[in-house]
Amino acid sequence: MCFSLKKITQTFSFFSFVSCCFYSQQSLPTSETCRRKHKGFGMEAVALYTFRATEGDELSFNKGDMLKITNMEDDPNWYTAELHNRKGFVPKNYINLRPHAWFAGRISRGVAESRLRHRECGAFLVRESESAPGEFSMSVSYGDHVQHFKVLQDRCGQYYVWDELFSSLNELVEFYHSNSIAKERTVFLRDPEHFARRPHHAHALFDCNPHHPSQLRFLRGDVIELIDCSDSLRWRGRCHGHVGYFPPEYVQPIYHCQ
Repeated sequence: MCFSLKKITQTFSFFSFVSCCFYSQQSLPTSETCRRKHKGFGMEAVALYTFRATEGDELSFNKGDMLKITNMEDDPNWYTAELHNRKGFVPKNYINLRPHAWFAGRISRGVAESRLRHRECGAFLVRESESAPGEFSMSVSYGDHVQHFKVLQDRCGQYYVWDELFSSLNELVEFYHSNSIAKERTVFLRDPEHFARRPHHAHALFDCNPHHPSQLRFLRGDVIELIDCSDSLRWRGRCHGHVGYFPPEYVQPIYHCQ
């Protein structure tokens, strides 16, 4: 007999729910256990068509509804989603995901740092966690370094970094556009379209003693005026009255976080 993966997944979820109900108030699962039980995607999707559930494990919705996608991996044709505090399976061809430029998917911590290293303060991305599949991390440029935050979930599936709770990653990101993500300084998240603003100066991290006259000579600690940063392999700058090219990895762009 052939069983639908959706049905198998739903059966497993049912027994998980039943077993969870046997906890007494005095022996509730730990917050870490709850986070594992409520791993979710947290991305938003808009309904392209109206869908009427024909089975109990499906979720009905109307065209134009905004759904919160909670799982994308269990079935190739169905997602699990939430709408108006109701959860169930939705056909993936009835909805359109609303991915944002800041969502980087499954990339490593090192790749995140390389993408943000020369970005201004507040440049950020959200990535799938390396250490905990199904969970998320946020990488944020502080100007002088990149800071990583683990995006946690409480027992109700709400997302948080500090104390504030959000029903989706989108809401969390929106909040920290106008509220500092950092505690020790002020750092507001900045949308990717703002990233194009290049830095004007950089600190030299190493001595640069080139042999070609078109290259720029400087010493560690020098401040270099940046003229052209459009080439990822070489930048053009001015130091001690001289203009020339130099490798970007020799410098740290100067951004200002309060």
